[in-house]
Amino acid sequence: MQKKSGFLTACLCFSLLLVSHTAFSAEQLLVYAAASTHNAVSDIIKQFNNEQYQITVKASFASTSILAKQIEAGAPANIFLSANPKWMDYLQSQKLIIPESRFNLLQNTIVLITPSEKKFAVKMNKRFEIAKQFNGKLCLGDPTHVPAGIYAKQALTYLGWWDQLKTKIVGTKDVSAALVLTERGECAAGIVYATDASVSKKVSIITEFPAKSHEPILYPVARVAPDSASAKQFMTYLKSPAAKGIFKSYGFAIAK
Repeated sequence: MQKKSGFLTACLCFSLLLVSHTAFSAEQLLVYAAASTHNAVSDIIKQFNNEQYQITVKASFASTSILAKQIEAGAPANIFLSANPKWMDYLQSQKLIIPESRFNLLQNTIVLITPSEKKFAVKMNKRFEIAKQFNGKLCLGDPTHVPAGIYAKQALTYLGWWDQLKTKIVGTKDVSAALVLTERGECAAGIVYATDASVSKKVSIITEFPAKSHEPILYPVARVAPDSASAKQFMTYLKSPAAKGIFKSYGFAIAK
């Protein structure tokens, strides 16, 4: 009887350990990341998951503004990677992120693109009549809320081109959509991040907008409240040489 009781106890303990281990192994972390980071962050998550941490990381990608509003509405994000400091400021003002966890992770630039076979010349000065250089629409992220579109409007305004082009502009839900429409030729030109344009074989980069023409393009990242040890672990990984190498391979600069 004692042997049988001991055997049952051992089986019960083993079962509890197995359940506990399975539950721990199944722990998931959700990263909300700007659409422009899709390729890089997907590769980083894949590498992180392959390194057999006791966390499974997944990501949701969209325009920064959409993600911020989803987090405000209670979406179960653990980490937020924004393409614009102002949307991170917004969540911080709502006490929805951990302020001390916030730091600038990446930098980027914006470029003017066209479908590969439809290039045209551009001079970056206020006297240049850019509207006469192409027929059709100019695609960019919706400048009322999409970071890439906000930066694009700032640059066009700085160069004195906004009034020339405003009747041609198509505002898209995010920067990826602006790229796709330009790739298809549905827009004669587009303004996107350099990192997006560089991975496309269907567009040509005509020129890069001067840094002084728009606010610095910074990507802050922070843990979303309530905090967790798993989120801290992945945030540390984002600063690792392995993660930085992936970001650089897609054309991002590491913020200083």
